[in-house]
Amino acid sequence: MEAIAKNNKAAQGLNIVAMVPARMGSTRLKMKNLALLNGRPLIYYAIQAAKDSDIFKKIVLNSEDKVFGVIAERYGVEFYQRPYELGSSTAKSDSVVYDFMMKYPADITVWVNPTSPLQSGAEVKRVIEYFIENELDSLITVKNEQVHCIYKGRPVNYDEEGLFAQTQDLEPVQPFVYSVMMWRNKVFIKEFEERGYALFCGKTGYYPVSKLSAIIIKRKEDLMMADYLLRGIASEEEYEIVYDEIVK
Repeated sequence: MEAIAKNNKAAQGLNIVAMVPARMGSTRLKMKNLALLNGRPLIYYAIQAAKDSDIFKKIVLNSEDKVFGVIAERYGVEFYQRPYELGSSTAKSDSVVYDFMMKYPADITVWVNPTSPLQSGAEVKRVIEYFIENELDSLITVKNEQVHCIYKGRPVNYDEEGLFAQTQDLEPVQPFVYSVMMWRNKVFIKEFEERGYALFCGKTGYYPVSKLSAIIIKRKEDLMMADYLLRGIASEEEYEIVYDEIVK
């Protein structure tokens, strides 16, 4: 833990804890956290990214099912078995975070989401440093999308009058990615106890992550795409753009 203070000035003196959530039940993709991607379960990649970030005092796998205790032991992290009711499809994230904070006191709690298996530890570290440097109280990762968008039939980031805007000139929209979320414990706890919710507590910020990190596993098709990408990355072959033979 000494290395954290020396190598990460922004995090110096702070107790930052990683919470890796893992429900056994999943309505869209059965037992997705245990589905294999390039030979390893989905949950592995979030744990490894947290380790690679080299910024956490503690990494805790948080699930209602004791089978994840075996996974936690396998990968050398702690396990917290949350109350069973907080593992249901109706459980709210605010309640899961509050329950965890009560068991694991910290300055900052970071939700490292297993649904983004291509997020690197280096990026996790950058997001946390951004959070600290900008003195935020809550943060959720997003992705920048430069594409024409409508909401309820109305333009969001373009004008219907005049020439059709080129995508590179559009103001990006920012859908949530949720690959990393984080909160200052004191602010979250205070607001949760007062209002019953606290995901967007205090000063809230958003951080746009990379294209790879923005690949979220929700359905079988997402799992297939991520598996293909991880296999390609693991091949260690540098990608080279090859053009049609017509190009001289």
